[in-house]
This record gives sequence, C-alpha cells and structure tokens, in this order.
Amino acid sequence: MAQRFDPLQAFCVSVTLDLYGAVAFCKSVSGLKVEREVIPYKEGGNNRYTQKLVGPANHPNLVLKRGFVASSSGHTVFATKFFQMLKADEATRFGGTIVQLGPDLSPSWKWKFRDGWICKWEGPDLDASKSELAFESIEIAHHGFDFPA
Repeated sequence: MAQRFDPLQAFCVSVTLDLYGAVAFCKSVSGLKVEREVIPYKEGGNNRYTQKLVGPANHPNLVLKRGFVASSSGHTVFATKFFQMLKADEATRFGGTIVQLGPDLSPSWKWKFRDGWICKWEGPDLDASKSELAFESIEIAHHGFDFPA
C-alpha cells in the first residue's frame, strides 16, 4: 500500500530571528519565492530563436504578519527590533528560520534565510468601528534561502 502525503495546513508558523533571539508565531508569511532572471541573447547567424541565458536569482522581501501583542514593558518584538535598528542608523544583517508547524504543532517544514535586515515595520490599523484583531507586520530584505533548512 502506498504511503499517503496530505498537503500541509498553513495555520501556524513560527519565525526565529537569529540575531535578536526573537521567536514569534505569525498569522502569515509571504515572499517565500525564488525566481531566476532570464537574459535574452541574440546569437549571430541564428534567426530562428533567441537564446535564453540563466541570470541571477531574485528573492522578494519576506512579509511577516502577527497579532499586535504588547509585552509587560508595553513593546512588541517586531517594533522593538525595528526601532532599535533605526536608532542605531544601520541595517544589522541577521539570519532566521521560518517553520511551518503541523496540526500537532511539530515542525513540518523549514526555510532558513540569510543576510536579512528589517526594511519596513507597519503597525495595526486602528478603527473603532471594527472588531477585528490588531496586526503588525515587518518586511525583511534578504539574500536568499539555504535549502533544505
């Protein structure tokens, strides 16, 4: 009998930012993509087609969204790290691991990114007419994934 592999549910994701030792559970993570650039090259004497050469890999920024939860000091992990970096006026690079958790909260799959830095922080939308949860997000620019993690 063949072994059955069901698709993983994307309901719980944890993210570890190595430099900060920060672990956060996220509502969503986007930007888990890699695309190779295609470089067209017109070869002399070949009029039937254009050669397509392999170019560099492009990695979009990772966008992490999580519930806006203040610690006992009144700060959030994401905001604290971002504003520390702004105050220092430098982009400290770090690695990190994104872990997709299974239904029993055990690790199912991992992506490890390298040379990341927080390039954007976005606070929650505050609208008294809505009863939605407040979310914050950060965007991390990086130099790619070490795969498999």
